[in-house]
Amino acid sequence: MRKIPEVVEAKELMTEAVEWSVFTWMFQKPKVREAADLANATLDKVTKNIRARWSEELKTAYKEASSKAGKASRPPAKAKPADQDAEGFGALIEKVKAADTAARKARKDAEDTFDVAERQLNLDLAREGCKKAIHSWELHEKAIRLAEELLEATNLAK
Repeated sequence: MRKIPEVVEAKELMTEAVEWSVFTWMFQKPKVREAADLANATLDKVTKNIRARWSEELKTAYKEASSKAGKASRPPAKAKPADQDAEGFGALIEKVKAADTAARKARKDAEDTFDVAERQLNLDLAREGCKKAIHSWELHEKAIRLAEELLEATNLAK
């Protein structure tokens, strides 16, 4: 996966923002929000573009993995043989799903932290939000790499 300029710029800004004074934060807050929103939108777009290239079988297997996570308390349905699970890529599909879930949770945590920091005018929480945002982007990039790996593996298997 190539580096995404919008994410690189947002990471650099957030890294710098951790050291800002209260006054700098007050004046730069819109710039931070804009950079974060752009990085998130770009990562979402890259993810969508990769998944658009997945086969229908792969998309179905991913959806099934997603629904399994929500039905963990139910007894498991009759298991499919590995060769029927999107041509045997079940383990990698599960890794992609887990990475997506971790990235989504980290993004929500970062956004919640920024929201609380803004309501309380708390510089320490704003700094923590920056660190959490960077972490969420790293997790999202990892999920993208795994989705690309899954796409490449299924293309090689054909």
